[in-house]
Amino acid sequence: MFLFFLTSGLFLGWSLGANDAANIFGSAVGSKMIKFSTAVIIASIFVIAGSVLQGSGAAQTLGELGSVNAIGGAFTVALCAGFTVLWMTKLKLPVSTSQAIIGAIIGWNFYSGNPTDLIVLGKILSTWVAGPILGGIFAVLLYLALKSFLSKTKIHLIKLDAYLKYALLIIGGFGAYSLGANNVANVVGVFMPSVPNIQLDFGFFILDGIQLLFLAGGVSIAIGIATYSKKVMMTVGNDLMNLSAESALVIVLSHSLVLFIFSSTSLSNALLSIGLPAIPLVPVSSSQAVVGAIMGIGFLKGGAGIEYKVLGKISIGWISTPIIAGLVSFVSLFFMNNVFKLTVVKQSLEKTNNTAESFTNLVKTGTEENINLFQPLLYTIIFLLIITVILLAVKLSKNKEKLKNDQSKELITKFESQEKLLKSELNKANEDNAKLEKEIGFKRKEQMDIALNIINKNSFLEKLKTKIDKITSKPELNKEELIRLKSLILNNLSLDKDRERFNSYVNELNKDFYFRLLSRYPGLTENEQRLCSLVRLNLSSKEIASILNISTKSVEVNRHRLRKKMHLKRKENLTELIGKL
Repeated sequence: MFLFFLTSGLFLGWSLGANDAANIFGSAVGSKMIKFSTAVIIASIFVIAGSVLQGSGAAQTLGELGSVNAIGGAFTVALCAGFTVLWMTKLKLPVSTSQAIIGAIIGWNFYSGNPTDLIVLGKILSTWVAGPILGGIFAVLLYLALKSFLSKTKIHLIKLDAYLKYALLIIGGFGAYSLGANNVANVVGVFMPSVPNIQLDFGFFILDGIQLLFLAGGVSIAIGIATYSKKVMMTVGNDLMNLSAESALVIVLSHSLVLFIFSSTSLSNALLSIGLPAIPLVPVSSSQAVVGAIMGIGFLKGGAGIEYKVLGKISIGWISTPIIAGLVSFVSLFFMNNVFKLTVVKQSLEKTNNTAESFTNLVKTGTEENINLFQPLLYTIIFLLIITVILLAVKLSKNKEKLKNDQSKELITKFESQEKLLKSELNKANEDNAKLEKEIGFKRKEQMDIALNIINKNSFLEKLKTKIDKITSKPELNKEELIRLKSLILNNLSLDKDRERFNSYVNELNKDFYFRLLSRYPGLTENEQRLCSLVRLNLSSKEIASILNISTKSVEVNRHRLRKKMHLKRKENLTELIGKL
């Protein structure tokens, strides 16, 4: 039966792992220095070790706040705390399991009539304030020390990245150990009065009932880390403030030191031995410690990068968690006791004369007259509490739905505006491309017109030159005039404005072609590149010779040299190859 009732504590441990693992590796995973799977393995191993080796220190304080003396009561208290944490986790809020279990224990105190020790409660509440403050102080000091060290050593960025990764793994292991040592009391502390007196011999070591209880709690935390912690890791790691690798390292170490200090029996005894006040061994809020550390880094950097809306949301979670857990615990204890007939309080518990004791006694052991008198009032109060909780849940659900709708509308509006902008830019780009293509087409046509004009003109001039040669062979003609005419023709053949215009068009329209040609055949000369551009126009050797004002034989020789440079085989066509570039 003990194992059956322990399931609620293990459920709470699972919830704690799902939520508080973000405080160990959330900043490291959020800054993408460590993979989530690696974080899960290291955190699971060390959280179990911390739970077994050092988990008993903080558990004593919970016993002083409220000793849940019935296994049914412990089951109900742990179950209520677990559901509270699970609900907050689903809302992506890194709430405190410490706050949930303490609120649930106070709910049990009210129901059972057990007085809540205000001194112990004050000690616990003081750690809720001291935790984030200490986390912030540690973070600022460690960040300044780390920055000073890095500026003096001037480690290369690649080496620094590797060092920071290994440091995050080591400090993350320490943080997981501290989490298990400090927070396993939240998971199984209420079951300590009911644990069986047993021992298990593992050969190398022996574990008693309390240690086995802490081992089970540590394993449940590890399962929560492995199965449901990624969402909250990203909330702490990214949403509250964008973190660098150095900041992530400092935050993990600061949070771990806070947890370790408030769970170390040895450190507390050491301070007592030298005459200093002992450190209260209290299950502190790891969420508050890590958020305090993040805020410390944020304020050190000027506070500009802090997401205050996320911080406000987290703060609301911290305030509401113990209140909700206490109310749910009180209502659940009533139903467990009166509906399911589960013993949640042992009758041997010493009673006090306060109002809560009288109220509980009337519900449980009062006379028929008292029951008839107070039962309607009790049912009315319970009904109102249930209605209040339901209304709060509905309101939160509606607010969440409204927020989602507002965010969706905002995203749709943003998307539509971006879509319009992209369409406008695309239309403009299409218009520019069409204009450019039209201009290029016009220039290509003009280029071909000029090439044909050059070819026709040269053909005509060649015929004219041949005819003049025939005329000058006759003795009766004025040879001097004809020689001057021939000279003029030769000058037109070598200095032609159309040829210059054609060459400028070739250079302008073939920039990309020249780039592709040289990237594939880097050894080509400028004349060979120009020859390739003319071959690309599908001109014959004779036409190319006319444009370049060289002989056809020279063009053929140049084509042959070009083929050799391009390592073409006999069967390969030069014009087709150049046309594909």
